[in-house]
Amino acid sequence: MDRNTITGIILIFAIFIGFGIYNNSTVNKSYKKAVAAAEISYAKGDLENAKAEYINALNFKPNQPEAIARVNEINRKLGVASESPKADTSKIQQSTTVLPVKEKSSEPSDINQFGIFSQAAIGTNDFITLENKKVELKISLKGGKVISARLKNYKTAVGKPLIMFSGDSTAFGFNFFTADNKAVQTNNLYFKPLTDQNSFIANSQPQSVTLRLMAGEDKYIEYKYTLAPDKYMVDFVVAFKSMEGIIASNQNSITLDWKMYIPQQEMGRQNEENYSDITYKYYQDDVTYLKQRQSKELEKVDITTKLSWVAFQDQFFSSVIVSNDFFLNGSLSSTRTLTSQKYIRYYTSEVGVPYNPATSNAINMKLYYGPNSFTILKKEGLELEKLVFLGRNIIGWINRFAIIPIFNWLNKFIGNFGIIILILTLIIKIVLFPLTFKSYQSQAKMAVLKPMVDELGKKFPKKEDAMKKQQATMDLYKRAGVNPMGGCLPMLLQMPILFAMFRFFPVSIELRQEHFLWATDLSTYDSILHLPFMIPMYGDHVSLFTLLMTASTLLTMKMQGSTPGSDQPGMKLMMYMMPVMFMLILNNFSSGLTYYYFLANMITYGQNVISKRFINADAVLAKLEENKKKPLKKSKWQQRLEAAAKQRGINPPKK
Repeated sequence: MDRNTITGIILIFAIFIGFGIYNNSTVNKSYKKAVAAAEISYAKGDLENAKAEYINALNFKPNQPEAIARVNEINRKLGVASESPKADTSKIQQSTTVLPVKEKSSEPSDINQFGIFSQAAIGTNDFITLENKKVELKISLKGGKVISARLKNYKTAVGKPLIMFSGDSTAFGFNFFTADNKAVQTNNLYFKPLTDQNSFIANSQPQSVTLRLMAGEDKYIEYKYTLAPDKYMVDFVVAFKSMEGIIASNQNSITLDWKMYIPQQEMGRQNEENYSDITYKYYQDDVTYLKQRQSKELEKVDITTKLSWVAFQDQFFSSVIVSNDFFLNGSLSSTRTLTSQKYIRYYTSEVGVPYNPATSNAINMKLYYGPNSFTILKKEGLELEKLVFLGRNIIGWINRFAIIPIFNWLNKFIGNFGIIILILTLIIKIVLFPLTFKSYQSQAKMAVLKPMVDELGKKFPKKEDAMKKQQATMDLYKRAGVNPMGGCLPMLLQMPILFAMFRFFPVSIELRQEHFLWATDLSTYDSILHLPFMIPMYGDHVSLFTLLMTASTLLTMKMQGSTPGSDQPGMKLMMYMMPVMFMLILNNFSSGLTYYYFLANMITYGQNVISKRFINADAVLAKLEENKKKPLKKSKWQQRLEAAAKQRGINPPKK
């Protein structure tokens, strides 16, 4: 790397850091100015203007708890309830009131609005616990829904119990009309348990919780939850008993309404947001995603065909509702930007459930509350393993049929995941070595010829002679028996492996909270220094594995030497800028990924050194001298071009 290239890279870094400091200072000043204006209006009693100024402040720094608390306080004083985000959430002003609010325990003002279910509008909101060794579910009598799911074998990034959702952050129930045109939402009504037992533990055999929403004597809607030992999947059966004449007779389907706020569980919020999504499976068809890595605040889709299941997922955990038959249709939405740092997504799902009003119905479903583990999900069937997005086509195949089996096999014998990644990298590089050996040989031969290529540069110093210089260089390579592009195909064949690794590491729950060297969690970035400001693209921390990856990439590129055209100043700068760009992008990614890239680069360096030992420089030069005495044989392609030129009356250039 020459002095100009190094200077250019240093200047680019200085610009990024300078811009980060300037931008951070400007944002802080604008935020403080807006908060000061809001406080003045608040002191004067002008709540509307104070609210507007606080919202303006949140435009600069969206996740400030003090400003959010102030907005919620003003909303309460103004009598504005905090609600779920509306369809148009393109502005912060419209998303400042998305925090779940604790429901009041008072009775509804008019219980007659629920028709025959009016008596169920009043009740005591007690809870029943259903658990095994892996998951603990709390079921609320209000709505009869699972109101909390705690995964016993996992913790949050800060070491707290991992609760996928809890309290009023979720809604779940059926919406329908009664025969007398009353709108009923079971989420707001009180169910009655069949027993007084409030705790069920499924250690040796399945345990069930049965609740009923009464509509009269021997007329009810029944929820039955059954949890087996050592399972994350819950059997969920909904029975409609003697509902003829109660539910409107013209309804051949009812709506299952499911909403959930997804809390932040991981250290790297950006990564967690990027890999959070609504995933769903078409009935007897493929699995698809709402919008991966969505940039808009709101993504929504209306599905008019049948569905098998719908999943609310974050980076490593999912809540899934599965129909044993099918859902008729669905309307799904995902809201990205929430003003509370506690949540990363707000998901909604409305699916149509087949219903026959003339007879008693039983709707058989399953509920999954657990990790996005490829192995666990695959055992459950229905292609649930595709919740772990491993890439499409060949990239996905490489991960499913090569990387994951090797990774799981190594995990049977080795408990340290840093060592597992090292061995996995070695296996991959050894398997690919026959493909890369020719590439290394080609690079070694080109290194032998480099002094002669430099002489050609002196022979053709002018810019207008660049084409002559290029032609002379290619002739030199050809006479020496070197194909300058011979290493391209092997390198291209390795690209799917690199992309597969890019997909594999960030979604591998096996790496979550696994320590290695200075990295405390291989599933997220390894920060060795926290910066007091934010650098665009790079972030507010320094990842050591990312720096090692960048340095090893530059080292490998330097050793490999030049390729035709790479000695041009613009091309050389571009070559060295690529590792720097990757450093900026991957600084926030999984440290397991950057650790793998670092290992791959160092092994490549070693393989290159070994391969060069098989190249006899004297033999290459001797072949060159021998071929100089012979006329340069034209390729078939060149012969065809000259033949075509003759037919058009154009004489080929003389040598």
